[in-house]
Amino acid sequence: MANKNIRIGNFTIGESSPIFMIAEIGINHNGDLQTAKRLIDAAFACNWHCVKFQKRSPDLSVPEDQKNVLRDTPWGKMSYLEYRKKIEFGKKEYDYIDEFCREKPIYWTASVWDMSSLKFLLSYDIPFIKIPSAKLTDKNLLSEAGKTSIPVILSTGMSSLEEIDEAVGILEKAAGGNYILMHTNSSYPTSYEDLNLRVITFLKKRYGCIVGYSGHEYDLEPTVVAVSLGAKIVERHVTLNHNMWGSDHFASLEVHAMAMLYKRLIDIDTIMGDGVKKVTNAELEVRKKLRGH
Repeated sequence: MANKNIRIGNFTIGESSPIFMIAEIGINHNGDLQTAKRLIDAAFACNWHCVKFQKRSPDLSVPEDQKNVLRDTPWGKMSYLEYRKKIEFGKKEYDYIDEFCREKPIYWTASVWDMSSLKFLLSYDIPFIKIPSAKLTDKNLLSEAGKTSIPVILSTGMSSLEEIDEAVGILEKAAGGNYILMHTNSSYPTSYEDLNLRVITFLKKRYGCIVGYSGHEYDLEPTVVAVSLGAKIVERHVTLNHNMWGSDHFASLEVHAMAMLYKRLIDIDTIMGDGVKKVTNAELEVRKKLRGH
């Protein structure tokens, strides 16, 4: 049975906890450490709790039929494999990111796409391991991530219910309930008719676990609705500018939108209340005036 409360760094994530916000930098740094630093600065300034990158071993994670496909890039035309290696951060960059985030402080972690990347990430004191939707069916990766005793956050985009059932079964066995599921749709950007936010309550009921939301839509309102439906973690892609080169920038939040979303989400738990119907203290004086008692 999934844990009712999950510890992420100094935060306890549960039904009564404030929202935990993850700024998905992903590969929106375009291989440039200075861009990554600016996005970390932005997340920290907007009061988000964690920044997240993506960690791949390109030789392992790029499909064979894609490796030699030519692609136009800011560095000229090159194979897709060369491009993936060009934008991949290694130990030097992550050592810097680790120190930079500690000084803020803000948490950081990365989505892992292969076993080598999981091993690499475990050399740092990360608050959780993220398994992206694309790797939900990688049984070995799920199992090894679950055995680490570090919380696992698993995105469920482009996955059937049967595939999610099997993944949850692996995490139950390996992680002992120390996992969180993220509702998401893997299209970029996601249209309204594909968001299906009621799946959040479905996942909570079916698996009895904490559920979050990873949004790829253009705007802010669906994420606000997701939190109102019970999502306890929010993950959104972030960028310095929608017009930057790269596939994820257009469906990401610019810095001003990060600040706007934080302000919209921070009071939702207070607004939603505890669901118990009662006369509030503020109503007592009005009641006395209008009813006489």
